[in-house]
Amino acid sequence: MTSSDGIKTRPRYLELPDTFFSHVRPTPLRGDVRLVHFNGELAREMGLSVNTPEDWTDIGAGRALLEGMNPVAMKYTGHQFGMYNPDLGDGRGLLLWETEGPDGRIRDWHLKGAGQTPYSRFGDGRAVLRSTIREYLCGEAMHHLGIPSTRGLLLVSATEPVRRETLETAAALVRVADTHIRFGHFEYAAHHLGPEAVRTLADHTIRHHFPGLAALPETERYPAFFTEVVRRTARTIAQWQGVGFCHGVMNSDNMSIIGDTFDYGPYAFLDEFDARYICNHTDQGGRYAYNRQPEIGFINCQFLAHALTSLLDEDDLRRGMREYETTYNDTFINLMRRKLGLTEPDGNDMSLIMDTYSMLHEHGIDYTRFFRGLSTLPSQGPGPVRDLFVDRAVADAWLERYRSRIESETTSPEEREAAMRQVNPKYILRNYLAQNVIDAAQAGDDAPLAELLEVLRHPYDEQPQFEHYAALPPDWGRRMDISCSS
Repeated sequence: MTSSDGIKTRPRYLELPDTFFSHVRPTPLRGDVRLVHFNGELAREMGLSVNTPEDWTDIGAGRALLEGMNPVAMKYTGHQFGMYNPDLGDGRGLLLWETEGPDGRIRDWHLKGAGQTPYSRFGDGRAVLRSTIREYLCGEAMHHLGIPSTRGLLLVSATEPVRRETLETAAALVRVADTHIRFGHFEYAAHHLGPEAVRTLADHTIRHHFPGLAALPETERYPAFFTEVVRRTARTIAQWQGVGFCHGVMNSDNMSIIGDTFDYGPYAFLDEFDARYICNHTDQGGRYAYNRQPEIGFINCQFLAHALTSLLDEDDLRRGMREYETTYNDTFINLMRRKLGLTEPDGNDMSLIMDTYSMLHEHGIDYTRFFRGLSTLPSQGPGPVRDLFVDRAVADAWLERYRSRIESETTSPEEREAAMRQVNPKYILRNYLAQNVIDAAQAGDDAPLAELLEVLRHPYDEQPQFEHYAALPPDWGRRMDISCSS
């Protein structure tokens, strides 16, 4: 078994009162266990040995703990599909410990699929291979796209069966993040523990995760904290929109206090563009549709604002909330200008951007391939863009408008292409690619997972040997039905 020698532990979450957690030991996975994947790239960043990754299998399976691990299930609440739920918390996950890497960065280790906790409600506390692979893949995909995200360190599976809609394979994920504190932690403190608990949690969060604010006087510190959380949330969601990512379950308990993309369940990267796309088949009303994500981010910040009313007055909260729209709009338009290769701002740019979205929506154009094709316009001509349209006249009219716009640019076509290739990915985690990997892993073949991860780690590169990963989805892989069940 892996030794904890040389690993620096920095227990932070346990500094909080024990009303924020319960001590729970993992329930070991039953049956034969195998290491499906070990994230050597992340392990090296964390200063861990990568020579014998199999040594970590028992940790992932909940069969062993290293000296210094003191697992707890975190307690929080939150709004699920707009309704407050007081009975939430880590129902199948445990915070194992927090470690410091060679760069001084401290990360949480969270074992997901660790068994029942006091917050499991009626759940079995398990995770299944299908959803665990999806989370593992997406954390890496988002990270390498440059979008803040939690990441998976290792993934194990076991022959233990788990009942969902059908009988599935048990699995567990060791997920790492700078913190697992959520909006829902503050909602729990405000609704159930009182103002002193809110202050304690805020002070803890600022001290460890917003240290630049800690020296401010109290009258400035808490408003600055709230404002920064709002800004980070807005920036992350603008980045989601820019890359065509749908989260699927934007409940407030799935919102990271530091702006990470958090708790991957039913998610999707858009294929043929549909502004109203709903990736979660349980979201019957479309609350978390692609085009509603910016609004829902704002609403979740309102829930957080309500939880902080004992620390901030109404004017401070209103000022903080105003930063959401400003930050989102600035981030979004700047990102879209980069995607379009525009370096000289023009007052008509937003009109061009929104008309582009309308065109993609009306004609069901593949989002990623459109912008990647636009990136290669100087070297490959209009073919990669025009070929996406049944009605080429629509493409030609748009391309003429675009050419007219870039005439005012001072960068050369070659410089523009190089810059656009760095912001318009060629490779995204399409749902059908994830499903292919899941099917292989369930049959005991983990090689496709490793290969897809390698592709996703270089989303902006051409990678000619992996060209097939950039293909449009087959008919069975379009608009796949993804559920919350995990």
